[in-house]
Amino acid sequence: MIKRKYRLKGHESFILRDGWLTKGIQAVEKDNGVFSKNSGADALGVGTNMAKAIRYWMRTAGVTMDVPQKGVQLTELGKIIAKYDPYIEDPFTLWILHCKIAGNFEQATAWNVFFNKMDLTSAFTRDDMFKMEQDLILEETGEEEVSERSLRDDCTAILSMYSEKGEQGDDPEDKKISPFEELGLISRVAKGKFVKTRPIMNKLDPLVILFLIMEELNANGSMQIDYTTDGPGMPGKLLNLNRIMVNDFLDTLQAKKFIIVNRTAGLDIIYPDQSKELTPVELLTMHYERGTTS
Repeated sequence: MIKRKYRLKGHESFILRDGWLTKGIQAVEKDNGVFSKNSGADALGVGTNMAKAIRYWMRTAGVTMDVPQKGVQLTELGKIIAKYDPYIEDPFTLWILHCKIAGNFEQATAWNVFFNKMDLTSAFTRDDMFKMEQDLILEETGEEEVSERSLRDDCTAILSMYSEKGEQGDDPEDKKISPFEELGLISRVAKGKFVKTRPIMNKLDPLVILFLIMEELNANGSMQIDYTTDGPGMPGKLLNLNRIMVNDFLDTLQAKKFIIVNRTAGLDIIYPDQSKELTPVELLTMHYERGTTS
């Protein structure tokens, strides 16, 4: 078996906090070499480990990339966010960033496995989560073992990032609140117990679903409806959507002429609507320039 690249605890034990991506994007816009000087700590006004965490989250969320001889540069996604939603106030932006993080196996392995592989239908504890993550990561990577401490830290980070309310100190940098709590993908139901939760339909823009399926849809020309629910990196997995919810979103996208859904004779196939075949960059730009959710 070919071993698959993976990464645990790249975040230096810091979850992605409110305002960090804005701070990082603005710093990179000013200086592509910002992270080459004391890991960016001085420019960002934070400690060294926190600066490393900010760089990690920016790369993992797909807003920056490391370019040899040129330092850190904004990706197309990073440029679009910097232009249209620099303070990440639009929930659509948060959903896209979540999709990028949870879809990134190499940089955010525990996140990817949690959302793609763990079909949790009842309450679970951190220990339950750790054991399932451990088994699945070993299976996915072909490794014989992974660092228990690092994986436990990742499990804690995921739960803190999506469900737990942090405490705020006098220093704004002490805020532990993550903006991803707003997505409602994990809830704490009792002390030490959590559940995966469905997002509220009217708070999730259908274009997020289109963003997740469009690349494969455009490349292959069609897609099975079941795959959008069960396939890795698809809406059913990354967004905690059940089959009914996915189908409702697909119907909305068809009504807006983004896709064609064919359910006749049991085909259950999706096709791109040729009149609106978009790239991911075009889709994001269209959303922001309209100024309203679709």
